[in-house]
Amino acid sequence: MTEEKRVLTWRKERDLFFKGHQRSPLLPQDKKAFKGLRYYPFDPKYVFSGQIERFVFHVDNPKYYAIFLTNKGTNKRYLRYGRFRFSLEGREHTIEIYKSILSDSLFIPFKDDTNEKEIYEGGRYIDAEILPDYQMILDFNTAYNPSCAYNEKFVCVLPPRENMLDVEIRAGEKNFKLVGHEGLRNRVNPVANRKPQAALFNPISNPPSPMILSEIKQ
Repeated sequence: MTEEKRVLTWRKERDLFFKGHQRSPLLPQDKKAFKGLRYYPFDPKYVFSGQIERFVFHVDNPKYYAIFLTNKGTNKRYLRYGRFRFSLEGREHTIEIYKSILSDSLFIPFKDDTNEKEIYEGGRYIDAEILPDYQMILDFNTAYNPSCAYNEKFVCVLPPRENMLDVEIRAGEKNFKLVGHEGLRNRVNPVANRKPQAALFNPISNPPSPMILSEIKQ
């Protein structure tokens, strides 16, 4: 299966999750009108593979954990795993990677120059897997919105300053207006809360990410 087919299959599964799953972030009235999420067309130029630059911090080092501020006034804690470099529009960019304390999944919250235009103002997420020899695939075609973009009851936090990219990422999920939701806007100002340790996280709203299904050849 090609990377494009994997992404399209994931998007179809995500639509089914939003429409019918009991953990869907959609409000009941939004489920009735739901026709599918909005995405940019798949674009291979937003798929990057390469080496993760691992962070090696002792557990006593203050940098060992990243503390993510949430819209509810609480914090979420992740492990600082490393950084990843990629080239786009003729420039090199760096994005920081985090790992759940309870799993091996990589979590990448970010913002870019499309936010507050075509993209949800609070930023987006990407899930990734650790491949052999600490390789990784970063596929912006699988970027998705936090659940508070659809329902204010969900916990959302802001991407870290390090992951605010000064380039347009015209890939992945677009903004999607639904009936009667308040979302993040009325709870927290995404711009005012740009703290270095902040990020976005939603623990239960998304089906498993399929974006990493093959290993990078040596």
